[in-house]
Amino acid sequence: MECKLVTEQSELEQGLAVRMEVFVMEQGVAPEEEVDEYDASPSACRHFLVTDGGKAVAAARWKTFEPGVAKLQRIAVRLPYRGRSIGRLIVLAMEQDAAARGYERAILDAQCSAEPFYEKLGYTTISAEPFYDAGILHVRMSKALR
Repeated sequence: MECKLVTEQSELEQGLAVRMEVFVMEQGVAPEEEVDEYDASPSACRHFLVTDGGKAVAAARWKTFEPGVAKLQRIAVRLPYRGRSIGRLIVLAMEQDAAARGYERAILDAQCSAEPFYEKLGYTTISAEPFYDAGILHVRMSKALR
């Protein structure tokens, strides 16, 4: 498995294909809710891609939420590759990337079903109540990067 920062448009398109498969086809999120201005180019935010023998198997991105705080988003792993620590690999890569750029904290909006996964990675739930995003219940979680 290789996890890398996306620098080419073709890599971004591979990551978007993973997200469309996971969020749109599998979970029923509307395509117009899944893709936004941060997906316009590899430099619109910090996109990451995990490949296995050249095949895209996971994708994610992070952007600035507020000064010193990175927001991890759109973390998607194709179904056949779940349970193989690929989600952990891409989250840790994004955390390291954000920390190297001086960010002190990471936040993310986790689907409630994934809350235990993020807790294992050191995230703490900070939202008082679950909330809907794209029709799916989420909680906001936070982790110190330093």
